[in-house]
Amino acid sequence: MQTILEPRTMQAWADATRARGERIALVPTMGALHEGHVALIAEARRRAKRVVVSIFVNPIQFDRRDDFERYPRTLEDDAARCAAAGVDVIFAPSPRAMYPEGFQTAVEVAALTAPLCGKTRPGHFRGVTTVVTKLFHAVRPHLAVFGEKDWQQLAVVRRMAADLDFGIEIVGVPTVREADGLALSSRNRRLTPDDREAARCLPRALDAGAEMVATGETRPAMIVGRAKMEIAACPRARLEYAEVRDPETLEEVDEVTAPVLLGVAVWVGEVRLIDNRLLAPAEAERESARLAQGGAARAPDGPPKTREAERESARAGRRGPGASEARSAAEPREHWTGPRDR
Repeated sequence: MQTILEPRTMQAWADATRARGERIALVPTMGALHEGHVALIAEARRRAKRVVVSIFVNPIQFDRRDDFERYPRTLEDDAARCAAAGVDVIFAPSPRAMYPEGFQTAVEVAALTAPLCGKTRPGHFRGVTTVVTKLFHAVRPHLAVFGEKDWQQLAVVRRMAADLDFGIEIVGVPTVREADGLALSSRNRRLTPDDREAARCLPRALDAGAEMVATGETRPAMIVGRAKMEIAACPRARLEYAEVRDPETLEEVDEVTAPVLLGVAVWVGEVRLIDNRLLAPAEAERESARLAQGGAARAPDGPPKTREAERESARAGRRGPGASEARSAAEPREHWTGPRDR
């Protein structure tokens, strides 16, 4: 494993690797790696010959200076994790290397960045899409792997990659959780013991919303209200948002008739945590079970067929009859908007 610090050196490595006909997978991170990142690396290794992990705490995606300064930086430990996971290259540029003097360009996605985290973190996604664009140009990957815990980020990156014709496959990996359900996050390191206990209200809120949908509730307001009750029951937690959204467009939904996204953002002490859950109504769950009975073999380069079939069925249901064919003609299947596995 080698560590590369400069974009041009990274580009030279990528060009030589591509010339040998080897596929490159990129796992973009801000360091402080945990088992969730290891899962991303494992998926990258499954899909490509060479794996690059970028470690860069991106200053332009933080809306608060103190949050940027407190973000954990553990490069030595991260390097050990990467080596154990079989990473080929760590790309760890400095802020000056990424944003040299006079830098004044930004990349921005419009509608998908407006709701959820975009409402309360102005400029955050502009910083994300700008740095991901620069990482793509430096590493020149065939595919890039992101976690579904940051569902909105994944949707935004998919949209950007499609709109700007990057020709890079964007792969989503399900959230990795601790034994009590809390989603793994680098920010968890900043939680005090009491705050860590309080943070369990996030998975409880998601579980409560999922239970309501599974038992027939279709009104978003009722589902959100139940999730909010779980957050409100924890005095150390402060709700930022809890919303039900279409998992692809992130638009509001009037009724839960197909799988929807329940997204939450909560402050626990001085730490902001986000999480989400796909909620499938009872009818969709029955359809999934029916498909599963017909076999759930994993394709050579993709997720279980039943999961993809369920998501395609949900997409067709939301768009209406004939929309699937129309959209297929309008844009490539692999770049449809919205986080979904390939």
